[in-house]
Amino acid sequence: MGIFERYLTLWVGAGMIAGVVLGLLLPDLFALVAGLEVARVNLVVAVLIWLMIYPMMIQIDFTAIKDIGKKPQGLVLTLVINWLIKPFTMAALGWLFFKVFFASLVDAQTASEYIAGMILLGVAPCTAMVFVWSQLTKGDPNYTLVQVSVNDLIMIFAFAPITAFLLGVSDIQVPWETLLLSVVLYVVLPLVAGVLTRKILSAERLNHFSVAIKPFSVLGLISTVVILFALQSNTIVAKPFDILLIAIPLLLQTYGIFFIAWFIARRMKLKHNIAAPACMIGTSNFFELAVAVAISLFGLNSGAALATVVGVLVEVPVMLSLVAFANKHRF
Repeated sequence: MGIFERYLTLWVGAGMIAGVVLGLLLPDLFALVAGLEVARVNLVVAVLIWLMIYPMMIQIDFTAIKDIGKKPQGLVLTLVINWLIKPFTMAALGWLFFKVFFASLVDAQTASEYIAGMILLGVAPCTAMVFVWSQLTKGDPNYTLVQVSVNDLIMIFAFAPITAFLLGVSDIQVPWETLLLSVVLYVVLPLVAGVLTRKILSAERLNHFSVAIKPFSVLGLISTVVILFALQSNTIVAKPFDILLIAIPLLLQTYGIFFIAWFIARRMKLKHNIAAPACMIGTSNFFELAVAVAISLFGLNSGAALATVVGVLVEVPVMLSLVAFANKHRF
């Protein structure tokens, strides 16, 4: 394990602090970065995430994918957590905290918007970053690809109706361009690049190449953290108390969902390289989609948009802690 992997939590923490400082010192630069978007997908962040995902994609062996049907338990776990448990527990926690525990701290309208943002996060399971978490937990890359692909297919049909039901509205407009572009950028293109790499390189050269590019995956993660925190630096400084209030139920939800999935995976006697990614997929969020829908439904400066942004800020450090837990408690 290299120095970056060994002290990854430390580097990410430093990246968070550096991002806030740089965002405050160089607002024009990061305003330019923020403007580099297509369908609300930031292209700079997309490139960095692609850099994180590509090293895993070159490990995909299509000849092994056909065998996944013989062991569908991990896929079933992913789908149950993502679509039958996570959205509803997120809605319940949002209501409990902002309608009961924090009712005296936040006005009713803002509380409702915070709950809405949390719900959007809960109904948007991860597409991109889960490949990183899977790689860090030494997950089966073939199985992870199938888990993410099936999840994305279900999301196309299930996202709007579940969101509409939990928000109590009927006019949910799914930003299809954001959803489809994200899938293409984060799944299709790196997968194609990985396939081409495997065809071009011999087995020995492929192994050397995989080792050589591994540090770039970690650098991509840290750079992504710096940019995300820089883009939200003004919000972090301006509304620290609100961010803390939103973060509390989000943290409970994230850890709670992971350990529910982890408990079920152990009872199902899944192998670690399948169980760990399954738990990670159910825990992390598709934040681009959640942010895009929050902005389109409630506005750029709404409480819902802020809640989805807090989800972004919370996710990376929390997921790293869960990666460490999964690696320490293999089964």
